[in-house]
Amino acid sequence: MTTHMQVEIWSDVVCPWCAIGKRRFEAALAEFEHRDEVTVRWRSFELDPTAPQEREGTLVEHLAEKYGTAPDQAQTMIRQMSDTAAADGWEFDLEHARGGNTVDAHRLIHLGAEHGVQDAVKERLLRAYVAEREPIGDHATLTRLAVEAGLDEAEVRDVLAGDRFLSAVRADQRQAQAYGISGVPFFVVDAKYGVSGAQPADALLHVLETAWADAHPIQVLTPAGGAGETCADGSCAV
Repeated sequence: MTTHMQVEIWSDVVCPWCAIGKRRFEAALAEFEHRDEVTVRWRSFELDPTAPQEREGTLVEHLAEKYGTAPDQAQTMIRQMSDTAAADGWEFDLEHARGGNTVDAHRLIHLGAEHGVQDAVKERLLRAYVAEREPIGDHATLTRLAVEAGLDEAEVRDVLAGDRFLSAVRADQRQAQAYGISGVPFFVVDAKYGVSGAQPADALLHVLETAWADAHPIQVLTPAGGAGETCADGSCAV
């Protein structure tokens, strides 16, 4: 008798490392023997809850200001991250990324979960930001992207016009605080094992295997006639 394993992943759609972590987790899951028994749930984490709907300026300018570096140093940071992403199958275009507030994107990801297309919505929004120069906080853009990921346009518009799923986003954020999550991506397996950062695929696979073994310990059955004869301690009783 088997039970499903649950993997919860806290991340933001304007987080390049979250995009990389998604690819690495997908690679790990593809190698996991019990992958069909795994349920993945994307959880909300806002890197900058105070961000405007659309941030002015380039990512180079934003990074330079945030970390107090020269623009050429920020450009080098972006280039290095893009090289890392390429090794995991991404083609980043962060120089032209259009950041902004992501709470509405997270609400649509929760809508995707309700309709069984959460991963597709998450993937579409991540790609829109890291590779396609889409304004991630713009409602018209979010509507188009969500529809491309499989959601109904009328329902998407209805969600964006109100505050539906906002409580779910806030609940995810409270849980992140309870877990002590301060950076993303962050993986939680069966509410027991936590993994911080975009770890290599083999490290994530090891976590999945460890969690599975912990949840499915072997049961030793003793027949009615008692335990059978065994060899132990380097010798056999004869």
